[in-house]
Amino acid sequence: MSVKINARELESLLTATPASQNIMLMGKHGIGKSQILEKFFTARGERVVILFLGQMSDPGDLIGLPRLDETTGKTLFMPPYWFPTDGKPVVLFLDELNRARPEVLQTIMDLTLNRMLAGRKLPEGSRVISAVNDGEEYQLTDLDPALVSRFNIYEFKPTAQEWLLWAAKAGLDSRVIDFISENPEMLDGAAFTREDQGLEKSPDRRGWERVSKVLQTNEVTPLLKTVIAGIVGMPAASKFFAVINQKHLPSAKEILLGDFAKQKTALKKCITPELAAVNESIFRFIETKGYEEKDAAKVAKNFAAYFEFLSGEKFREAQAHFVSQYSSSLYPSTMSFVIMQCPELYRKIMAFVKSI
Repeated sequence: MSVKINARELESLLTATPASQNIMLMGKHGIGKSQILEKFFTARGERVVILFLGQMSDPGDLIGLPRLDETTGKTLFMPPYWFPTDGKPVVLFLDELNRARPEVLQTIMDLTLNRMLAGRKLPEGSRVISAVNDGEEYQLTDLDPALVSRFNIYEFKPTAQEWLLWAAKAGLDSRVIDFISENPEMLDGAAFTREDQGLEKSPDRRGWERVSKVLQTNEVTPLLKTVIAGIVGMPAASKFFAVINQKHLPSAKEILLGDFAKQKTALKKCITPELAAVNESIFRFIETKGYEEKDAAKVAKNFAAYFEFLSGEKFREAQAHFVSQYSSSLYPSTMSFVIMQCPELYRKIMAFVKSI
């Protein structure tokens, strides 16, 4: 059984793992492995080199081209473009490891064990991290058990909540964020098959990011629906447009910056899963500071009023979900906001926790 980790756990794992130990991440394509790694190490001032092994046709693409040393008469290898020549350690991210050709994989053996490549040693403190796809839908190369044994292996499964928080911070289209918030199973949804061509297309995180960019620069037309279907697949696109054409749940902005009393009518019609989506959107709104500083007091007042609204017996489960979001480590800025701006709300949350 594989060891599963999410995005927050991955960052903790990267911090705790010595540079001398290799890490292998298993997971689907398009779930943000390279993005998270590059952002994490770049923030620490470390250079990240991403090599797509599945695109390499020859070991020379990895180790460099041979040349004759006329003085010694021996063959040497010119350093490849990515090899560090300044003596500073690098983070070498070997993407698509199990898509590499067998002859390319052979060059990885010494690299993972001794940090050596064609007789040239990586600077002290360099790291080797790899990523592999896992699933019958991929055309993969079997990995040598001796190579596999040189990695600490984890199945990377970032949560939908983590992606939604990232999407809000990155400014993705609110229609995409709201859709995934209410339909998290569509973030990495099931594929559909074109029987005539054997092609498969399924929604993934990169795809929804592309959908956001299309929506932000185009009016919604029948042609646009076709464009988006080509990005995330027809089933996902059909459900997306069916949802966005319907009445939306009250948004975090409407609840926190508007007249909360006017939102109660719509909120009373919501069922628990819908209120859970509203909870998360509110926490993301405060976490990413979607309001101006002058409106902080109003946000605090409506935030507390919303929690009070959930205190009714009908919405007890939704209130429990609200408290679980507060207790998670996903929204540290929101926790600080409650403590500083909403002391009475903080007291009620703590009382709820003690009552469980």
